[in-house]
Amino acid sequence: MADPATVRTDARRHHDPQVRGFASDNYAGAHPEVLAALALANGGHQVAYGEDDYTEHLQRVMHSHFGPTAEAFPVFNGTGANVLALQALTDRWGAVICAESAHINVDEGGAPERMGGLKLLTVPTPDGKLTPELIDQQAYGWDDEHRAMPQVVSITQNTELGTVYTPDEIRAVCDHAHERGMKVHLDGARIANAAASLDVPMRTFTNTVGVDVLSFGGTKNGALFGEAVVVLDPDSVRAMKHLRKLSMQLASKMRFVSVQLEALLAKDLWLRNARHANAMAQRLAEGVRAVDGVEILHPVQANAVFARLPHAVTERLQKRFRFYFWDEKAGDVRWMCAFDTREDDVDAFLLALKEEMARQ
Repeated sequence: MADPATVRTDARRHHDPQVRGFASDNYAGAHPEVLAALALANGGHQVAYGEDDYTEHLQRVMHSHFGPTAEAFPVFNGTGANVLALQALTDRWGAVICAESAHINVDEGGAPERMGGLKLLTVPTPDGKLTPELIDQQAYGWDDEHRAMPQVVSITQNTELGTVYTPDEIRAVCDHAHERGMKVHLDGARIANAAASLDVPMRTFTNTVGVDVLSFGGTKNGALFGEAVVVLDPDSVRAMKHLRKLSMQLASKMRFVSVQLEALLAKDLWLRNARHANAMAQRLAEGVRAVDGVEILHPVQANAVFARLPHAVTERLQKRFRFYFWDEKAGDVRWMCAFDTREDDVDAFLLALKEEMARQ
């Protein structure tokens, strides 16, 4: 065992800050303006557990985006936001209808079901988007005690496949769900990218068209950590503060979550970051389309590019840039761009892709 006296304890950099990949927008660091906001909120004492000045001001910022009845409940992470939101919208016997590809079904380790105590009723979708017709595949059996009761429709904007719902598409989902006595949750982990893609305010495809509760994402858009559950219809939920604590999502020093969301939303940082990430994905897609033998699988509408290429090419390319298989058996991959992705990063990746395809 090393002598404690010889172990360095000073902070030092353990990575090359010039290296960027295309694996996930979670790989990116925090935006400098967010870090500056954290420093601004530091020092002195503020009341704990959300009674601080920063969380109070965040409510006014959220009102400017989602209307005067919106109430934000800052939480630690996206899975926590989703589980908390879905718990607030369901009874113990309730179920949630979602796309088969939805993050709550595929990438949250069973947390909605194991921790939230609810049932997911999934529907296969060609593009990640639910429609009224697809919802009806699972929207039945409300009086059948042998079946979990459908109470919520959960959609993701933008979807796990990088596609974006139009406001009219979300309105159709909300109207259909509400007509059947169900509520609507929107997983907005990348809501900023969707708004940038549609070039509309976020309210245009959330509270304006009938979404009841929103999971608002900050981390993928430049925050260090932290998301929020935003209640858009106060009558749709109950006991949110109690549920947040019960779900282990109540931050004692909440000002450091709230000030990050304020930094993103008070001006246009959220939109600048999202527009840039989307633009880099478009640059990447345009370059990929010029490479013979590589197929783009879905419309590139936000900051993700899904493609299919030879398995051996992917494995060699992964040694040069970080990214993931989406469906390894089919040869499908996902390339993500972030707020800090540079044109030079995209161009270097495209050059490497061309080189590896030429070897193939």
